[in-house]
Amino acid sequence: MEKKTFFNKFSKAAANFSGKPVTFGLAIFIILAWLITGPLFNYSDTWQLIINTSTTIITFLMVFLIQNTQNRDTAAIQIKLDELIRATQGAHNALLDLEELEEFEIDRIRDNYVSMAVRAREDLKNGKVDTEMPDIKN
Repeated sequence: MEKKTFFNKFSKAAANFSGKPVTFGLAIFIILAWLITGPLFNYSDTWQLIINTSTTIITFLMVFLIQNTQNRDTAAIQIKLDELIRATQGAHNALLDLEELEEFEIDRIRDNYVSMAVRAREDLKNGKVDTEMPDIKN
């Protein structure tokens, strides 16, 4: 097993922490504290700048943390799906690593599955079964 990078560990920990109720409560507390201090600072430009700058910086950084976590999760799901396809007898191995294809190639394959689904629904309406394994068109 490879050693995890600092950024990988940090982004996972930060994403986990940011999703907890206590973190949401802390954010609410900070906003309330900012609102309460408004009259003390006469609602000055500096008072407003503090919350605007803080939230902008936090949002900017969170975008990268969330994207990193989502990329890892998506990659893991794709690998698991690839393994299910690989290990399922009768499954089409051409569907492995599908996410790497160009959009028009994915659309073409999706259209084949949509056509199969339409035919299967028609078969069900006509009292037939929909458990056959039709071939995929190339």
